[in-house]
Amino acid sequence: MKTRFVISAAGAAFSAALLTFTVPVWASGDHEGGHGAAEADLSVIGSGPKRLPDGSVFLPKPAQRQMGVRTLVGESKQLPRATELSGKVVMDPNAGGKVQALVAGRLQAGPRGLPSVGQAVRKGEVLAYVLPSVAAIERSNQAAQLAELGADRSLANKRLARLKELADTVPRKEIEAAESEVASLGARLAAVGVGLSARDTLVAPVSGVIASANAVAGQVVDARELLFEVIDPSRLRIEALAFDAALAADVGGAFLTVGGQKVPLVFVGASRSLREQALPLAFRAEGAALSQLAVGQPVAVVLQSRSQVTGVPVPAASLTKNPANQTVVWIKTAPERFEARVVTVEPLDGATVAVTSGLKAGDRVATQGATLINQIR
Repeated sequence: MKTRFVISAAGAAFSAALLTFTVPVWASGDHEGGHGAAEADLSVIGSGPKRLPDGSVFLPKPAQRQMGVRTLVGESKQLPRATELSGKVVMDPNAGGKVQALVAGRLQAGPRGLPSVGQAVRKGEVLAYVLPSVAAIERSNQAAQLAELGADRSLANKRLARLKELADTVPRKEIEAAESEVASLGARLAAVGVGLSARDTLVAPVSGVIASANAVAGQVVDARELLFEVIDPSRLRIEALAFDAALAADVGGAFLTVGGQKVPLVFVGASRSLREQALPLAFRAEGAALSQLAVGQPVAVVLQSRSQVTGVPVPAASLTKNPANQTVVWIKTAPERFEARVVTVEPLDGATVAVTSGLKAGDRVATQGATLINQIR
């Protein structure tokens, strides 16, 4: 009888312990957002970052600080309707230029050697020389002509000297004719001599940096061959292709994102001929941020029209994808709880997007750390 009583007492104690760990403790209703029951359930599963059964994320305050989570209160506004266009960086014709050979010949280095890519140059600076290529027979003929002209000038000098000695008996016009002949032969001799030793001087058309260099010492080049390109990296042109010709008549502004920095573009004009079944739009850009771009680099241009749309502006970093590949943002519904919200967005200015559906004014949107929240499982 005594043994049976001890076993029954031990079983009762074990049953009480099970009830203690399995019965949830309901929190009072004074927690923010009315999620006291869900937060109480977390005491069972742990206090670390967790993805809850309803798809929301429990993220404690220490984890939020460690992940650098920041939120922004959404505000509904009238925003310009924007369209994202594919474009590329091109050279500004007023702040860049090409260096080409005028004649065929052999390349020689300039006073500072052949410039390399990225080297700064000044307008008018000598970059290289081109020695014209002349056939052997042509060079021989020029040398013979040079010798003949030299002999003729020598004879003309002697004749002029004799006429000056007889100046009292010789008419003045004969002396002047002899002087003119000597001067003419000297000029012809100099012209032929320059033709034998002349070289084409290649100079920088503008001040800037060398964007491309296709020159090596001793290289044989053809006429009109491109050797150097010089650009001003702070002044570039952006060319975007618009498949809707109506966009050209409704340009309110344009932006370009470079290294996380928004660069405004000035609309120059639209072409009147199609290229690849699209209308090219030209924009002018200036600023130090453009030094990160290269000529020919593809870029995304955000074109803003004069028409407007109602939406909530949020940073583009707030957008993530859910397992269904839908665009979502994370809304802070409680101090340590975030919920994913499927949204519809439109481009705004490259760094910011306009949420047209799925958000309402007053929602706290995660602007930093949204990708880390999305990875919590």
